[in-house]
Amino acid sequence: MSDLSSSHLAAVRESYDSVASAYVERVKSPAELDPLSRGMLDVFAETVRADGLGPVADLGCGPGKVTAHLAARGVPMLGVDLSPAMVGLARGAYPELGFCVGSMTALPVRDGALGGVLAYYSTHHTPPELLPLVFGEFQRVLAPGGRLMLAGHVGHGQRLRPTQAYGGRPVSYESHLLPPDRLAGLLQQAGLALTARLVEEPAEGAERSYATLLARKPERA
Repeated sequence: MSDLSSSHLAAVRESYDSVASAYVERVKSPAELDPLSRGMLDVFAETVRADGLGPVADLGCGPGKVTAHLAARGVPMLGVDLSPAMVGLARGAYPELGFCVGSMTALPVRDGALGGVLAYYSTHHTPPELLPLVFGEFQRVLAPGGRLMLAGHVGHGQRLRPTQAYGGRPVSYESHLLPPDRLAGLLQQAGLALTARLVEEPAEGAERSYATLLARKPERA
């Protein structure tokens, strides 16, 4: 593992271990999201359920709220997160689901085992130079025809370095806000075919835009 990858992962793990208890209280459940965000999750759930290609991994699952939301819609789910504290909260809240500690840079999943990958507001801490590795892992673990939903903050190459988050807890991670077109291009370079994209403008008083990208691993020839 490169020094960049090691330091980035350590910062993210330590930060989310620190904020885990505050995070679970402050971050909305899917039922509390706006209709468009809920709709995109439901579209993803419907398509992967209809495909029937295997379970869906919620990567960067945090306390498991989104994992449980899709499971309630009939999708076989598992959750993976870098933070042991987050995984502990998820296991406590949803003991019927499977959660494990793991990194998107080296997923604990065999090749072609998944019908879907969900990366829901979980890749923006990844340095842009490591995204090809992460997206390559998404492609590796998806079955032919498997689907990806990538959603999160987007921007114009901003690099944010907060020192506190979620009620003043100390954090050391960075956030990288890339344009949707660049994310789409990196997914395509990783061998994933883009099928749809949605870009939401910032709400009144907000500074960030949001994007959802849907992609699919091509079927075998």
